[in-house]
Amino acid sequence: MKGFLMHYKKLLAMLLMVFSYSAAAAELNPLSVEFKTPQEIKWVRNAAGTNEQAILFGDPAKPGPYVVRIKWLPGNFSKPHFHNEDRFFVVISGIWWVGTGKTFDKEQTVPVPAGSYVIHKGGQVHFDGAKSEEAIIQVTGIGPVKTEQLADQAAK
Repeated sequence: MKGFLMHYKKLLAMLLMVFSYSAAAAELNPLSVEFKTPQEIKWVRNAAGTNEQAILFGDPAKPGPYVVRIKWLPGNFSKPHFHNEDRFFVVISGIWWVGTGKTFDKEQTVPVPAGSYVIHKGGQVHFDGAKSEEAIIQVTGIGPVKTEQLADQAAK
């Protein structure tokens, strides 16, 4: 019985140590690390109803770095446009369709699957969006970002 009690006490001490370590490991210093769970990310639909955006860090309209998630809704695309600075993308989910040139033609876009990395070069014309499924992308850049829309030139 004495051996059982000694083994039981060791097991109990080990469990207490593991649980106290787990509780301590779960506390982060908010001055060191910030994070948001997917449920805490606030999505805002654009006026046209084509996509939703969530600003994760910074502000693309102000000087400094920013990180934004964009959720392209199925069947929606941007028209040809360009930005003043390079922008860096990661496709989080779905297939993002990307095209270049002044003439909008979604049949001339290239599929970019989840996990891919894309750079939109500053001053270069492009368009993008989602075909049959939602696509979520994350863009990083240095603000202020300016977007210049081209005249609407649809493919004939």
